[in-house]
Amino acid sequence: MEISILVLSFLILISLRVPVAWSLGVSSMLTLLVSVDTFPALTTIAQRLVTGLDSFSILAIPFFILAGHIMNKGGIAERLIAFAKSLVGALPGGLAHVNIVAAMLFGAIAGSAGAAAAAIGGFMSDKMEESGYDKGFGVAVNVTSATTGLVIPPSNIFIIYSVASGGVSIGALFLAGYLPGIITGLFLMIVAYIWAKRKGYPTADRTSFKTILTTFLNALPSLFLLIVVIGGIVAGIFTATEASSVAVIYCLVLAMAYKEISLKDIRPILVESASTIAIVMLLIAVSISMSWVLSYENIPQTVTQLLLGLSDNKIMVIILINIILLVVGIFMDMTPAVLIFTPIFLPVVTAIGIDPVHFGIIMVLNLCIGLCTPPVGSVLFIGVGVGKTTIQKVIRPLLPLFLAMILALILVSVFPELSLWLPSLFGF
Repeated sequence: MEISILVLSFLILISLRVPVAWSLGVSSMLTLLVSVDTFPALTTIAQRLVTGLDSFSILAIPFFILAGHIMNKGGIAERLIAFAKSLVGALPGGLAHVNIVAAMLFGAIAGSAGAAAAAIGGFMSDKMEESGYDKGFGVAVNVTSATTGLVIPPSNIFIIYSVASGGVSIGALFLAGYLPGIITGLFLMIVAYIWAKRKGYPTADRTSFKTILTTFLNALPSLFLLIVVIGGIVAGIFTATEASSVAVIYCLVLAMAYKEISLKDIRPILVESASTIAIVMLLIAVSISMSWVLSYENIPQTVTQLLLGLSDNKIMVIILINIILLVVGIFMDMTPAVLIFTPIFLPVVTAIGIDPVHFGIIMVLNLCIGLCTPPVGSVLFIGVGVGKTTIQKVIRPLLPLFLAMILALILVSVFPELSLWLPSLFGF
């Protein structure tokens, strides 16, 4: 009964276009009212909203969001694009490869798929069209490649998964994301190569070693942020939260050194960041209160018994969960999806021997696909807006890129070593 009330009330509210945060809060309240009186239910939900955010780990999210906004305004994207172009610009479909590599680098540094799609797409869309690329293909490449930055660390969504899972190591999740993120990027490049060969898109001249070295040196200060953040966490110099504040200071100093940001630009950046932070933190608060209600009503245990009753085969359970998450990703944004479904599915996968770190990578990689699909695909809409085209023109070239992302998901799901090798190498 509790599951029915939770699911139906949430779906009804979403279908009525009630904001996701309010839908989560109201459906949690209605579910709790089944077994608790009205006043205790109200006070419990209110307490969970506050105590849910009382976490040192969650404090990293506002800092990483602020760092991402500073990077988006700080001229970092252009330097990364120049470096990517010197590396892969001469391949068939060279500008598409440049977009993918630059998005992987920028998305990893900024930790935001939306920021990567806006920053890289804003620069690359016109360049690709001027060079004879179909605009729909250019936008499709930009949208799908932007999501790789959510898997390649540092990534806010891994911090959110850590909170939702009850404390899976953020450092382990960061390290685990490298190979799956790179594999996804390589699969996208293979599709771009085949598509470009079929369409006869132009290639650039081979870049000299001097140019590669010059663009690398120009991009090095930006790339060094990854070493500072991840290296500091792995070496035990600071926690993920402390690393996020270091990232803010580093990005601000770097953007000012590039003379892309001055003191007068700081206030608009802070206001824009605060707006994003408020939305994310409200989602986290109501999702954590829902997680508590799920636990109180024993819903995760019920779902575990249901899924394991269908099959106790590890591969079959992972396939079933992946299918559910693929469908969920079409209709729900990534943050609430991770916060809602982690406490439901994590007991299931741990019961059949799947490592929580590995499952975190599977979940994030899976939901990245949803960011590129209508009707809720936020990154798709950003990419279409920046590329000045329509979703209808993007759908056809998106399909083979979707296939590449799904193949990467299957590979990572079947071979846990791809996620767990690096964390085990560094003792996580």
